[in-house]
Amino acid sequence: MVHQLTFHREIDKLKQKFMVLGSIVEDRVQKACLAIQSRDEDLVTEIIGSDWEIDDMEIEVEEECLKILALHQPVARDLRLLIAIIKINNELERIADIAVNIAKRVQTIRKESNLSFNIVDYQPMVGLVQQMFKMGLDALVLEDAEKARRIFLLDDEVDSLRNQAYKAVIRELNAETGHAACLINLYLLSRHLERMGDRVTNIAEEVIYLVEGEIVRGESG
Repeated sequence: MVHQLTFHREIDKLKQKFMVLGSIVEDRVQKACLAIQSRDEDLVTEIIGSDWEIDDMEIEVEEECLKILALHQPVARDLRLLIAIIKINNELERIADIAVNIAKRVQTIRKESNLSFNIVDYQPMVGLVQQMFKMGLDALVLEDAEKARRIFLLDDEVDSLRNQAYKAVIRELNAETGHAACLINLYLLSRHLERMGDRVTNIAEEVIYLVEGEIVRGESG
């Protein structure tokens, strides 16, 4: 009985720490998306400079999971929860890395050229990625597999918008050969946003695994 109480206390503590990490990463995603729109130099510098905080926290969460696994040897749903947290933890860290890549890309574009960002309208893509991330965290907290599955449909929309960005950049490359490096970076912003969407889709798959015990891969294809 004491053993079970200790176990559930440790799980609750782990969940709290994990959700703090989730909210910090969500903040980074929002700031990266804002940086694409605003090109604000201070915001870009803040995103790049704060990456270590998430890296440290990701390690803490993983170590906590491994400690609980070793001490309590959980089974069934408790085991699935810990496996899901370990995997989602890794996805969150990678999403934060992509936020940093976006900030660096914006920084480069600002230095490279006065070319307008308006060649690609990032607003729809930015809105979808932020919506997906919020839904992913909500699906996890609520253990809602249906909400997780809806993320796959949004991911398809993000992929489509990435394709549109590619076509817009190719058109501009044909017309404005002198800005090739900047245009490629503009396209890569959409690629980073798409990768964020893919990572959130991975989170959705882990939520479904946690709730239903079913390994789901590639439903978004």
